Amino acid sequence: MEDLIAELEAQEERLRFTRFDNDDAWTLGSLLVRLGKERGLPITIDIRRHGHQLFHAALPGTAPDNDRWIERKIRVVERLNASSYLVGRRMAAQGKAMDAAYGVDPADYATHGGAFPIRVVDVGVVGVVTVSGLPQAEDHALVVEAVGMFLDR
Repeated sequence: MEDLIAELEAQEERLRFTRFDNDDAWTLGSLLVRLGKERGLPITIDIRRHGHQLFHAALPGTAPDNDRWIERKIRVVERLNASSYLVGRRMAAQGKAMDAAYGVDPADYATHGGAFPIRVVDVGVVGVVTVSGLPQAEDHALVVEAVGMFLDR
């Protein structure tokens, strides 16, 4: 578990944006849609900046429940400025749960993988990119892959 946590922390250090605007959200979201379609993935994608939804797409095989999961994962990132997967792994390693540790309703927060902070260098977290529909490690990995591709372009 310690190795996984260290890897997740390194991802967040490495995957930082120099800026992030509406056009960037469209480009990143479109990249995630393309990856999802090419792989036949049943995913919903959501990108927000300062709480403003800039991109949302639901691919075949998804359901309204995916939107509920997205909302719950986003709240974790917005509250703790770390990916929902990293928060979940840290809590699991400590034998804690989000509701007990932070006094929140578990129906409103999900420490499951898939929501990743949009962190701008010298600014901090300005938004969240989220995927829902796969097992949590795969949701997280897809977001990390797409953010890495976006930043490397």
